[in-house]
Amino acid sequence: MKRALMMIKWIIIVAVSLILILLAVWIFMSSGKIRTYTEENSISEKFVMDVNGAPNGFFINGVDQANPVLLLVSSGPGTDDYVFTDKYKDMRLEEDFTVVYWDYRWMGIAYSGDADVDSITLENLLADTKFVTDYLKERFGKEKIYIMGFSGGSHIALRAAQQHPEDYYAYIGMAQVVTDSEDRDTLMYDFMKTTFEEKGAKGSLKTLDQAVEHLEDGKVRCKNWYDFVVLVHDAGGGTILDKTEFSGIVWPIITCSCYTVSEKINYIRGMKMYRTTPLNSELKDFDYRESLQELKVPTYFISGEKDYNCPWELVEEYCEMLNAPDKGFIKVPDAAHSPLWENPLVTCEFLRQVKEKCGE
Repeated sequence: MKRALMMIKWIIIVAVSLILILLAVWIFMSSGKIRTYTEENSISEKFVMDVNGAPNGFFINGVDQANPVLLLVSSGPGTDDYVFTDKYKDMRLEEDFTVVYWDYRWMGIAYSGDADVDSITLENLLADTKFVTDYLKERFGKEKIYIMGFSGGSHIALRAAQQHPEDYYAYIGMAQVVTDSEDRDTLMYDFMKTTFEEKGAKGSLKTLDQAVEHLEDGKVRCKNWYDFVVLVHDAGGGTILDKTEFSGIVWPIITCSCYTVSEKINYIRGMKMYRTTPLNSELKDFDYRESLQELKVPTYFISGEKDYNCPWELVEEYCEMLNAPDKGFIKVPDAAHSPLWENPLVTCEFLRQVKEKCGE
């Protein structure tokens, strides 16, 4: 009996010690510093500034400020993406562009507990995009810039390019959102069902079946988007290829060095807050195949071959039907929802080709 109690005591001591060590490592790694360079004309900045009366955050990386400027409109909406640049060291887009990661109003490093949630609307974010674009053009002495929307951020970037084509050399949609409809849900469902069947994951198949409404035409509609996305990650077609939400998103946030501890906490708080904004409601029941069929700037789409968060088949279809001065689509191998970081060699080469086509 005494021996068993002693074993339990030691297990508790070891467990607590491991937790304290992990906490110490987390704090140690949370310097808040971003990439820096030795080149004379390089730039490495992280700051918050006022945009139309609201705090906005920026991470700017570039080896040479003479390069074209690329504004990366963060995903979610409401999710900062610099965490992936911190984690995936082989992604060196800043060698070809001055890359601006934008945390729009009250998200990421710009989060505040007294955020005016009601002001987070599509109209205001589009006005903010115009402000940020003009700021970058003036600051870096550029006639135009490039704009890239990532996942949920492509809602904002796509519409900004439609409203102000004169500001942009090109629009780039990475993991482009196309439609909130049964077409998307069915592609996701079919991918997950096939994957879970191959794995013999009976429990996941049961959960998947309960997560959708089966329609008369053979298609499905998901009952809750956030539950559905968790299953996509479990099937390997989520944010990072073959990684769950925890290993693909949560763990990189916990272990990254680009945010301080308080910034990490605010990152999560901001993500949750964005689910309660007017914007969240405004970005439902859309279909760009019907509502946005023309852009007056060259337009390019990047999808991972296993992306079933924003199914690549829909992106390819949208590219084919879109009317634009020039357009292109690439399906990146060995990648799911985040090809820029998962396979930077292929993705950055594609972006270099876009730069050569569109010039500055």
